[in-house]
Amino acid sequence: MNKTELIEAVYNNLGEGATKKEAEVAVAAVLDAIAEGIKSDKKVQVIGFGTFDVRERPAREGRNPKTGEKLQIAASKNVGFKASSNLKAAL
Repeated sequence: MNKTELIEAVYNNLGEGATKKEAEVAVAAVLDAIAEGIKSDKKVQVIGFGTFDVRERPAREGRNPKTGEKLQIAASKNVGFKASSNLKAAL
């Protein structure tokens, strides 16, 4: 499912009287709130869905697969997601 399909699903669940523009605004608001929560609190927990958190990867040594040459990979931060048991059970 891509963002357009997500907006369509939200629109269909909002019922009559709602517009696609309102569904688009709602999806954007939720995504923005998750992004802001991760930036400020380093963690966003949605009960019954899962938890988004910041995961730090340390610097490490890697290899160029083409030449085999060693290279240094810088430390980085990534967003991780752990699904709740409810979401896992629904799969």
